[in-house]
Amino acid sequence: MTASKRIGILTGGGDVPGLNSVIKSVVYRSTELGYDVLGIRRGWEGLTHLHPDAELDRDYVRALDRDNTRTIDRTGGTWLHTSRTNPRKMRRAALPPWLPADRLASLAVDDDLYDLTPIVLDNIARLGIDVLVTIGGDDTLSFSRALVEVGIPLVAIPKTMDNDVQGTEYCIGFSTAITRAREAINRQRTTLGSHERIGIFRIFGRDAGFSALYAAYVTSTRCVIPEAPYDLDRFAALLAEDHGRNPSHYALAITAEGAIWRGAHMQDVGDADMFGHRHKANVGEALAAEIKDRTGIETVASELTYDLRSGEPDSLDSMVAMTFANVAMDLIRDDVTGRMVAIRDGKYAHTTLPEPGSGPRRVDVQDMYDEERFRPRYAGKLGDPLLLVGLESVVAAR
Repeated sequence: MTASKRIGILTGGGDVPGLNSVIKSVVYRSTELGYDVLGIRRGWEGLTHLHPDAELDRDYVRALDRDNTRTIDRTGGTWLHTSRTNPRKMRRAALPPWLPADRLASLAVDDDLYDLTPIVLDNIARLGIDVLVTIGGDDTLSFSRALVEVGIPLVAIPKTMDNDVQGTEYCIGFSTAITRAREAINRQRTTLGSHERIGIFRIFGRDAGFSALYAAYVTSTRCVIPEAPYDLDRFAALLAEDHGRNPSHYALAITAEGAIWRGAHMQDVGDADMFGHRHKANVGEALAAEIKDRTGIETVASELTYDLRSGEPDSLDSMVAMTFANVAMDLIRDDVTGRMVAIRDGKYAHTTLPEPGSGPRRVDVQDMYDEERFRPRYAGKLGDPLLLVGLESVVAAR
């Protein structure tokens, strides 16, 4: 008989299609194993702000079962809601209002910064959580690793439209984002052609160009990525040539939000979140203006950002999300924790959580990107994994 466990599950950072499929699959598998599940709402905020006197505060904790999760996989977003809370770096204005002054003083890092990790540990213990399942990108996973290092049993599941988490070839949300990008770009071809314009499509990718590169791959367009600063004059000249050769006299290209041409610098704008991230100034609009100035051709910028993370997941993201959840539950059943579910060498696997400071996984420019043509490399893929980029072969349970 499998010993009973209480599973806690949360989603952190930006939402992506497929999160609800993970939540539902964890709940359904847990009931088969005789476990019960608590859903932690609003990401890490649920474990920093939960009032210590509340037995089951529905603002932050909900018991999950087959009845209340039965249909959640049919929609996008996250049924548990999310936030970008970083428990290790919380400003005074973001602290839970119930925190007593004496406890607050013990958590201070500096005058306006507090580390609430002890509050998180207290709440995990008070809720009786035996294993925590965390679903997120680099920021969520970084605090997940911090919990593992102080002894919290935890299994992580990677998600991000950027597909840039270290240690895995695939993150939930990526396929849907590329599918939506292709649909949006192909729809706009008629408008660009009708007005004989150059179209610049901005897509997520602050530090890694996977989203821009794969969207370009499936639409046969040019793209620029953060890993390869480029010559703007050459890029503009190629787009002008494309415009001239096209019978409908239009051209298009995709830029990742972090891609910049040589000699340029895009300012960060807005307030930083708890992980220190600020929005990049809109490189799509800046690039469109520069191309129009160099070519004399009317150029327009379109956003391919938040719409790509909205709505239900595509079939691949649904399948991966469900399978990641069940691999995580296999590990928990076998008392294997401190791991991240992953795709490695094209296979379902598990690995260590990303090392602190390791940064995002990045495009291998030499293997995947033609810098002269600003296009993905299509040739020489025999033997590559399904998603075209692999990781160094390792034993999954090392």
